[in-house]
Amino acid sequence: MSDNPALLLPPYGGFLGILTDRDAAGALLFRMPFGYRVVGRPGFLHGGAIAGLLEIAAVGTLRDALADDPGASVKPITVTVDFMRGGRERDTFAAALITRLGARIANVEAFAWQDDRDKPIAAARMNLMVRRG
Repeated sequence: MSDNPALLLPPYGGFLGILTDRDAAGALLFRMPFGYRVVGRPGFLHGGAIAGLLEIAAVGTLRDALADDPGASVKPITVTVDFMRGGRERDTFAAALITRLGARIANVEAFAWQDDRDKPIAAARMNLMVRRG
């Protein structure tokens, strides 16, 4: 993982300490280091921090896909988060997949995991408005 936060992260991403990198296929990966800022009840991550990581992964992935249109902007319409298991005291990773990118609406799914990518701790589905420059 990169030691520098990506330029496409919002201030909340910086507060959470989220870092970005790319996998072997070139897809964005997001990592939220474990620390006091993301603690919920003792021994577990805060659900809001997990949801924030998922939203940042979804929006960041969409903005990356729109990089050829520098005037493009995105705005969340709906966000649905499913928590599958408690996040523990370790780094948490997330990645997103754009399932539809239309002229005005995008649908994105994001997944968060810790030790095993095949065992997500949470997933999100987002509908976003796309305004092209």
